[in-house]
Amino acid sequence: MNVLISTDSFKGSLTSIQAGQAIAKGIFLSKANATVDLCPIADGGEGTVDAFLTATNATKTAVKVTGPLGKQTQCMFCRLGDLAVLEMASCAGLELVGQNKNPLVATTFGVGEAILHAIKSGCRKFIVGIGGSATNDGGIGMLQALGFDFLDTNGNQVTFGANGLKDLCTISISNKNPLLEQCEFVVACDVTNPLCGANGCSKIYAPQKGATPQMANEMDLWMQNYARLTKQATNTDFADTPGAGAAGGMGFAFLSYLGATLQSGAQIIARATKLEERITKADLVVVGEGKIDNQTLFGKAPHVVAQLAKKHNKKVVAFCGISDLQSTPCIDKIFCTCNGTPTQHDLQTDVAFDKLVDKATQVFSAMEIL
Repeated sequence: MNVLISTDSFKGSLTSIQAGQAIAKGIFLSKANATVDLCPIADGGEGTVDAFLTATNATKTAVKVTGPLGKQTQCMFCRLGDLAVLEMASCAGLELVGQNKNPLVATTFGVGEAILHAIKSGCRKFIVGIGGSATNDGGIGMLQALGFDFLDTNGNQVTFGANGLKDLCTISISNKNPLLEQCEFVVACDVTNPLCGANGCSKIYAPQKGATPQMANEMDLWMQNYARLTKQATNTDFADTPGAGAAGGMGFAFLSYLGATLQSGAQIIARATKLEERITKADLVVVGEGKIDNQTLFGKAPHVVAQLAKKHNKKVVAFCGISDLQSTPCIDKIFCTCNGTPTQHDLQTDVAFDKLVDKATQVFSAMEIL
């Protein structure tokens, strides 16, 4: 039996690679007569770079950038020829702020610094995963790092974070880095929210990043002004484009200022890793993520993998921490490592890893997959 393991991360406990390795170890311990192909998947958030690295001959580069709260942090990206693959989570991610969530000050400046570093090293094509952000600054921090001017009433650069949008009066693109004209950007984005309004980034996602209801309402008004000024400066209008509200408005920034295209993150990684070709060689496909629920069915990585597997009539099982479902139209069986809501102890990496090994061992030993 040939088993393809293509798991996403178990957020807060295991990376996509660690989750896959745990399941593979369980298969080995079960003494099942199986060979394993490990192909981690990601949807544009944490693990995107590692998933790409695992499946290609890309090299990994570390660069120091400005973190979401203004302190330096180390960002990792990978490079293959003139292609750079970055993830916003490593520059401006929610996990980098810990308990200090505050979208009023959290900035995307480090994302721009990482892009600039890659440009200076010769990269001209970019895949940028924008999942897992701590920010709601409309991407202006990133754009400032790339030479765009976002000015207040005194002609000074606005401050970091959504507070910068509050003071925004003038936008100028005349000083942008000229090498950007040679660059192509593909953004891994799995949400369809517009920039503003009831379904915009401020109302829907900012509360997860520390915003109160009043802050969310105010930030939405600032975003509307930002969209108006952007239309004047760039002669474009992407505010209502699906995905413009992704990552606190980063989708809008990439569309309006960098000419990017937005695509499904999981599908980008699937193509880069030649996942479908590998599925055709498998007898069983294993997917997984921390929690499987109805949201999984809307373009998240496990569903994308499962859809590809069913296209080739493969049996699909999923491992997860918890699940609201027992199966899906594309996943035949779902196995959980936790009974009920996971505790902080359950979320510790070593504990989560061992639980996943135990569950995989149990499943493959009993051959419940057949």
